[in-house]
Amino acid sequence: MNNPLNTIEKNILEKIAGISELPRGAYNIRVDGKSIGSSSTDDIQIIFKTDKSGMDIRVKPGTRHDHVHIPVVLSKTGHEETVYNDFYIGEGADVTVVAGCGIHNPGASRARHDGIHTFHLEKNSRVRYIEKHYGAGEGSGERILNPVTNVFMEDGSYMEMDTVQIEGVDSTKRITEAELKDGATLVIKEKLMTSGTQFAETEFRVELNGEGASTNVVSRSVAKGKSKQVFLSRINGNAPSMGHSECDAIIMDSASVQAIPEITANHADAELIHEAAIGKIAGEQILKLMTLGLSEEEAEAKIVEGFLK
Repeated sequence: MNNPLNTIEKNILEKIAGISELPRGAYNIRVDGKSIGSSSTDDIQIIFKTDKSGMDIRVKPGTRHDHVHIPVVLSKTGHEETVYNDFYIGEGADVTVVAGCGIHNPGASRARHDGIHTFHLEKNSRVRYIEKHYGAGEGSGERILNPVTNVFMEDGSYMEMDTVQIEGVDSTKRITEAELKDGATLVIKEKLMTSGTQFAETEFRVELNGEGASTNVVSRSVAKGKSKQVFLSRINGNAPSMGHSECDAIIMDSASVQAIPEITANHADAELIHEAAIGKIAGEQILKLMTLGLSEEEAEAKIVEGFLK
Protein backbone atom coordinates (compact mmCIF):
# COMPACT_ATOMS: atom_id res chain seq x y z
CA MET A 1 0.00 0.00 0.00
CA ASN A 2 1.37 3.41 -0.97
CA ASN A 3 2.34 5.33 2.19
CA PRO A 4 2.63 9.15 1.96
CA LEU A 5 3.91 9.47 5.55
CA ASN A 6 7.46 10.46 6.47
CA THR A 7 9.40 8.86 9.33
CA ILE A 8 8.36 11.39 11.98
CA GLU A 9 4.69 11.10 11.03
CA LYS A 10 4.88 7.31 11.06
CA ASN A 11 6.40 7.34 14.56
CA ILE A 12 3.69 9.67 15.87
CA LEU A 13 0.91 7.56 14.36
CA GLU A 14 2.39 4.45 15.93
CA LYS A 15 2.28 6.11 19.37
CA ILE A 16 -1.23 7.59 19.17
CA ALA A 17 -3.08 5.06 17.02
CA GLY A 18 -1.00 1.89 16.86
CA ILE A 19 -0.52 2.24 13.09
CA SER A 20 2.35 3.41 10.89
CA GLU A 21 0.64 3.29 7.49
CA LEU A 22 -2.78 3.89 6.02
CA PRO A 23 -5.06 1.29 7.61
CA ARG A 24 -7.74 -0.85 6.02
CA GLY A 25 -11.42 -0.18 6.53
CA ALA A 26 -12.84 3.24 7.38
CA TYR A 27 -10.27 5.91 8.17
CA ASN A 28 -9.10 9.48 7.73
CA ILE A 29 -5.52 10.52 8.44
CA ARG A 30 -5.05 14.27 8.93
CA VAL A 31 -1.57 15.83 8.76
CA ASP A 32 -0.97 19.57 9.19
CA GLY A 33 -4.55 20.50 8.37
CA LYS A 34 -5.02 18.25 5.33
CA SER A 35 -6.32 14.75 4.79
CA ILE A 36 -3.59 12.56 3.31
CA GLY A 37 -5.84 9.53 3.00
CA SER A 38 -9.48 8.70 3.62
CA SER A 39 -11.76 5.73 3.08
CA SER A 40 -15.37 4.80 3.80
CA THR A 41 -17.00 1.37 3.88
CA ASP A 42 -20.53 0.10 3.36
CA ASP A 43 -21.13 0.35 7.11
CA ILE A 44 -19.13 3.46 8.04
CA GLN A 45 -19.33 6.63 5.96
CA ILE A 46 -16.88 9.53 6.37
CA ILE A 47 -18.26 12.78 4.95
CA PHE A 48 -16.22 16.00 4.99
CA LYS A 49 -18.01 19.10 6.23
CA THR A 50 -18.48 21.99 3.84
CA ASP A 51 -19.13 24.79 6.36
CA LYS A 52 -16.12 24.20 8.64
CA SER A 53 -13.14 21.94 9.16
CA GLY A 54 -14.08 18.41 10.14
CA MET A 55 -16.12 15.33 9.28
CA ASP A 56 -19.40 13.54 9.87
CA ILE A 57 -18.83 9.86 10.64
CA ARG A 58 -22.01 7.82 10.17
CA VAL A 59 -22.21 4.22 11.38
CA LYS A 60 -25.04 2.16 9.89
CA PRO A 61 -27.54 0.62 12.36
CA GLY A 62 -26.65 -2.95 13.26
CA THR A 63 -22.95 -2.64 12.34
CA ARG A 64 -21.05 -5.15 14.46
CA HIS A 65 -17.46 -5.15 15.77
CA ASP A 66 -16.16 -2.63 13.24
CA HIS A 67 -13.68 0.22 13.69
CA VAL A 68 -12.67 3.60 12.28
CA HIS A 69 -9.31 5.42 12.59
CA ILE A 70 -9.23 9.24 12.58
CA PRO A 71 -5.84 10.31 14.07
CA VAL A 72 -4.31 13.77 13.62
CA VAL A 73 -0.63 14.69 13.23
CA LEU A 74 0.93 18.16 13.46
CA SER A 75 4.55 18.31 12.29
CA LYS A 76 4.97 21.99 11.40
CA THR A 77 5.70 24.78 13.87
CA GLY A 78 3.11 27.55 13.96
CA HIS A 79 0.23 25.40 12.73
CA GLU A 80 -3.00 25.94 14.72
CA GLU A 81 -6.39 24.44 13.97
CA THR A 82 -9.86 23.67 15.31
CA VAL A 83 -11.58 20.58 13.91
CA TYR A 84 -15.21 19.51 14.38
CA ASN A 85 -16.03 15.81 14.05
CA ASP A 86 -19.57 14.49 14.57
CA PHE A 87 -20.29 10.79 15.07
CA TYR A 88 -23.73 9.29 14.41
CA ILE A 89 -23.89 5.75 15.77
CA GLY A 90 -26.88 3.83 14.46
CA GLU A 91 -29.21 1.74 16.60
CA GLY A 92 -27.65 -1.53 17.77
CA ALA A 93 -24.24 -0.75 16.23
CA ASP A 94 -20.97 -1.78 17.90
CA VAL A 95 -17.89 0.17 16.83
CA THR A 96 -14.41 1.21 18.00
CA VAL A 97 -13.21 4.73 17.23
CA VAL A 98 -9.44 5.34 17.34
CA ALA A 99 -8.67 9.05 17.45
CA GLY A 100 -5.93 11.09 19.15
CA CYS A 101 -3.41 13.72 18.15
CA GLY A 102 0.37 13.87 18.08
CA ILE A 103 2.35 17.09 17.77
CA HIS A 104 5.99 17.20 16.66
CA ASN A 105 7.02 20.86 16.94
CA PRO A 106 10.46 21.54 15.41
CA GLY A 107 10.43 25.35 15.76
CA ALA A 108 9.85 28.34 18.03
CA SER A 109 6.18 29.03 17.27
CA ARG A 110 3.43 27.18 19.09
CA ALA A 111 1.49 24.33 17.49
CA ARG A 112 -2.09 23.71 18.61
CA HIS A 113 -4.90 21.30 17.82
CA ASP A 114 -8.40 21.74 19.26
CA GLY A 115 -10.55 18.72 18.44
CA ILE A 116 -14.31 19.05 19.07
CA HIS A 117 -15.90 15.60 18.92
CA THR A 118 -19.65 15.08 19.34
CA PHE A 119 -21.15 11.60 19.66
CA HIS A 120 -24.81 10.72 19.08
CA LEU A 121 -25.48 7.16 20.23
CA GLU A 122 -28.82 5.67 19.20
CA LYS A 123 -30.64 3.01 21.24
CA ASN A 124 -28.61 -0.03 22.31
CA SER A 125 -25.50 1.07 20.42
CA ARG A 126 -21.98 0.58 21.77
CA VAL A 127 -18.83 2.64 21.26
CA ARG A 128 -15.27 2.22 22.45
CA TYR A 129 -13.46 5.53 21.99
CA ILE A 130 -9.64 5.51 22.20
CA GLU A 131 -7.92 8.90 22.30
CA LYS A 132 -4.18 9.32 22.86
CA HIS A 133 -2.24 12.59 22.94
CA TYR A 134 1.50 12.94 22.51
CA GLY A 135 3.98 15.77 22.10
CA ALA A 136 7.59 15.79 20.87
CA GLY A 137 10.04 17.84 18.82
CA GLU A 138 13.29 19.67 19.43
CA GLY A 139 11.78 23.17 19.02
CA SER A 140 11.03 25.63 21.82
CA GLY A 141 7.47 26.29 20.61
CA GLU A 142 4.60 25.10 22.78
CA ARG A 143 2.64 21.95 21.99
CA ILE A 144 -1.02 22.58 22.88
CA LEU A 145 -3.93 20.15 22.74
CA ASN A 146 -7.48 21.05 23.81
CA PRO A 147 -9.90 18.15 23.20
CA VAL A 148 -13.64 18.56 23.74
CA THR A 149 -15.92 15.51 23.73
CA ASN A 150 -19.72 15.86 23.80
CA VAL A 151 -21.78 12.69 24.24
CA PHE A 152 -25.54 12.22 23.82
CA MET A 153 -26.71 8.73 24.74
CA GLU A 154 -30.11 7.21 23.98
CA ASP A 155 -31.77 4.36 25.91
CA GLY A 156 -29.60 1.33 26.55
CA SER A 157 -26.50 2.69 24.82
CA TYR A 158 -22.98 2.10 26.13
CA MET A 159 -19.77 4.09 25.68
CA GLU A 160 -16.29 3.46 27.01
CA MET A 161 -13.70 6.22 26.70
CA ASP A 162 -9.97 5.44 27.09
CA THR A 163 -8.12 8.77 27.09
CA VAL A 164 -4.35 8.96 27.48
CA GLN A 165 -1.91 11.86 27.44
CA ILE A 166 1.43 10.13 27.01
CA GLU A 167 4.04 12.88 27.32
CA GLY A 168 5.40 16.09 25.84
CA VAL A 169 2.21 18.20 25.83
CA ASP A 170 2.92 21.65 27.27
CA SER A 171 -0.67 22.73 27.85
CA THR A 172 -4.00 20.96 27.65
CA LYS A 173 -7.59 21.60 28.68
CA ARG A 174 -9.66 18.46 28.30
CA ILE A 175 -13.46 18.79 28.51
CA THR A 176 -15.98 15.95 28.40
CA GLU A 177 -19.74 16.52 28.75
CA ALA A 178 -22.37 13.80 28.52
CA GLU A 179 -26.15 13.35 28.78
CA LEU A 180 -27.51 9.86 29.46
CA LYS A 181 -31.06 8.55 28.99
CA ASP A 182 -32.70 5.40 30.41
CA GLY A 183 -30.29 2.52 30.95
CA ALA A 184 -27.35 4.24 29.26
CA THR A 185 -23.83 3.62 30.62
CA LEU A 186 -20.73 5.78 30.28
CA VAL A 187 -17.31 4.54 31.44
CA ILE A 188 -14.38 6.97 31.35
CA LYS A 189 -10.76 5.95 31.99
CA GLU A 190 -8.20 8.75 31.93
CA LYS A 191 -4.42 8.39 32.22
CA LEU A 192 -2.28 11.49 32.33
CA MET A 193 1.37 12.41 32.95
CA THR A 194 2.94 15.87 33.12
CA SER A 195 6.51 17.02 33.71
CA GLY A 196 8.63 20.18 33.59
CA THR A 197 6.36 23.23 33.65
CA GLN A 198 3.48 21.58 31.80
CA PHE A 199 -0.15 22.28 32.70
CA ALA A 200 -3.14 19.96 32.34
CA GLU A 201 -6.76 20.59 33.26
CA THR A 202 -9.45 17.92 32.95
CA GLU A 203 -13.15 18.62 33.33
CA PHE A 204 -15.90 16.01 33.27
CA ARG A 205 -19.63 16.76 33.49
CA VAL A 206 -22.13 13.92 33.33
CA GLU A 207 -25.92 14.37 33.47
CA LEU A 208 -27.71 11.16 34.51
CA ASN A 209 -31.13 12.01 33.13
CA GLY A 210 -32.64 8.56 32.64
CA GLU A 211 -33.78 5.81 34.95
CA GLY A 212 -31.03 3.23 35.37
CA ALA A 213 -28.38 5.45 33.78
CA SER A 214 -24.88 5.00 35.19
CA THR A 215 -21.37 6.37 34.90
CA ASN A 216 -17.93 5.49 36.23
CA VAL A 217 -15.25 8.19 35.84
CA VAL A 218 -11.71 7.15 36.84
CA SER A 219 -8.62 9.32 36.43
CA ARG A 220 -5.04 8.26 37.18
CA SER A 221 -2.30 10.81 36.84
CA VAL A 222 1.35 11.46 37.60
CA ALA A 223 2.72 14.99 38.04
CA LYS A 224 6.50 15.54 37.89
CA GLY A 225 8.86 18.50 37.98
CA LYS A 226 7.02 21.81 38.44
CA SER A 227 3.99 20.76 36.44
CA LYS A 228 0.41 21.50 37.50
CA GLN A 229 -2.75 19.46 37.14
CA VAL A 230 -6.39 20.28 37.85
CA PHE A 231 -9.11 17.60 37.88
CA LEU A 232 -12.79 18.58 37.98
CA SER A 233 -15.54 15.97 37.95
CA ARG A 234 -19.24 16.86 38.13
CA ILE A 235 -21.92 14.17 38.18
CA ASN A 236 -25.58 15.15 38.44
CA GLY A 237 -28.07 12.41 39.31
CA ASN A 238 -31.35 13.68 37.91
CA ALA A 239 -33.15 10.32 37.97
CA PRO A 240 -32.86 6.92 39.70
CA SER A 241 -29.27 6.36 38.63
CA MET A 242 -25.73 5.49 39.76
CA GLY A 243 -22.54 7.54 39.47
CA HIS A 244 -18.96 7.09 40.65
CA SER A 245 -16.00 9.44 40.31
CA GLU A 246 -12.41 8.60 41.30
CA CYS A 247 -9.19 10.58 41.01
CA ASP A 248 -5.86 8.99 42.02
CA ALA A 249 -2.67 10.99 41.54
CA ILE A 250 1.03 10.53 42.27
CA ILE A 251 2.84 13.79 42.95
CA MET A 252 6.61 14.09 42.58
CA ASP A 253 9.30 16.78 42.86
CA SER A 254 7.68 20.26 43.12
CA ALA A 255 4.52 19.47 41.16
CA SER A 256 0.96 20.48 42.09
CA VAL A 257 -2.28 18.51 41.77
CA GLN A 258 -5.78 19.80 42.56
CA ALA A 259 -8.78 17.46 42.59
CA ILE A 260 -12.32 18.87 42.70
CA PRO A 261 -14.92 16.09 42.66
CA GLU A 262 -18.55 17.26 42.76
CA ILE A 263 -21.68 15.12 42.94
CA THR A 264 -25.25 16.41 43.05
CA ALA A 265 -28.33 14.24 43.66
CA ASN A 266 -31.47 15.79 42.24
CA HIS A 267 -33.49 12.62 42.78
CA ALA A 268 -33.98 10.58 45.97
CA ASP A 269 -32.93 7.38 44.18
CA ALA A 270 -29.71 8.73 42.71
CA GLU A 271 -26.71 6.91 44.22
CA LEU A 272 -23.49 8.89 43.81
CA ILE A 273 -19.95 8.34 45.14
CA HIS A 274 -16.76 10.34 44.74
CA GLU A 275 -13.19 9.49 45.77
CA ALA A 276 -9.92 11.40 45.50
CA ALA A 277 -6.40 10.48 46.62
CA ILE A 278 -3.15 12.38 46.04
CA GLY A 279 0.21 11.31 47.42
CA LYS A 280 3.84 10.53 46.75
CA ILE A 281 5.35 7.15 46.02
CA ALA A 282 5.79 5.23 49.24
CA GLY A 283 9.41 4.78 50.29
CA GLU A 284 8.97 1.09 51.00
CA GLN A 285 7.83 0.51 47.42
CA ILE A 286 11.06 2.03 46.10
CA LEU A 287 13.20 0.11 48.59
CA LYS A 288 11.54 -3.17 47.68
CA LEU A 289 12.40 -2.71 44.00
CA MET A 290 15.92 -1.53 44.80
CA THR A 291 16.56 -4.79 46.64
CA LEU A 292 15.87 -6.48 43.29
CA GLY A 293 18.72 -4.58 41.68
CA LEU A 294 17.01 -1.46 40.36
CA SER A 295 18.36 2.04 40.92
CA GLU A 296 16.12 4.57 42.68
CA GLU A 297 15.28 6.24 39.35
CA GLU A 298 14.51 2.89 37.73
CA ALA A 299 12.32 1.91 40.70
CA GLU A 300 10.34 5.15 40.45
CA ALA A 301 9.87 4.67 36.70
CA LYS A 302 8.66 1.11 37.19
CA ILE A 303 6.12 2.20 39.83
CA VAL A 304 4.81 5.01 37.63
CA GLU A 305 4.54 2.63 34.68
CA GLY A 306 2.50 0.18 36.73
CA PHE A 307 0.28 2.92 38.17
CA LEU A 308 -0.66 4.21 34.70
CA LYS A 309 -1.36 0.79 33.16
